[in-house]
This record gives sequence, C-alpha cells and structure tokens, in this order.
Amino acid sequence: MEPNCNKDHENFEFEEFFSKKVIKLKSFYIHAFIYTIGLIAFVLKEYYGVPLNFFPIKYLNNVVMIIWTSVFLVSAIDLFASYKIFNEEWEERKMKSILEKKVKKQKWE
Repeated sequence: MEPNCNKDHENFEFEEFFSKKVIKLKSFYIHAFIYTIGLIAFVLKEYYGVPLNFFPIKYLNNVVMIIWTSVFLVSAIDLFASYKIFNEEWEERKMKSILEKKVKKQKWE
C-alpha cells in the first residue's frame, strides 16, 4: 500500500504542476486577445482617425502602447522560451527528483 500512496502523491504533484502551467497559458491567451483588441482600437484611433473617445480607449496613446507591448512581449518570451528550454522531459525529471527528496526527508513515526 505504501508504494501506491507515493504514486498517488506523485500524480497529485504532477497534476498540480501541470494545472498551474495550463492556467498560465490560458491567462496568456486572454491577455493576447485583450492586447489585440487594444492594438486594433489604437491603430483605428491614431492612424485612421476613427473617433473612439470613450473612457478606456480615450487614454490609449503611444506611451501606453509601448509599455503594454513591452509587457506582452516579455510575458510571451517568458512563457514560450521556458517551454523550449525546459521541455516536458526535464520537468518530469525535476519533479521526480523533488518528490524523491521529499520522500527521503519524510519521517514515519
């Protein structure tokens, strides 16, 4: 029964780790969607002269878009570069080594 318990604990750790990864990816896609809408509104307002002068769009200017684009690019690089550099095999090995250390540290009374 003990090995099964460790395996269940290991599966729980993997599920928790991958659920965090999925949440991070989902939030990035939401950010990308909102950024695209903001970018389209900015281009329409600044370059085509469309009168978009209501509250949030009114304050879109070059500085805001430069900062927003920088933040978006940094988050994209952080998300996708970490997937390329630290692939699934590396993550699984790292998680297994961390779990093994926890099991070794665990003291049974």
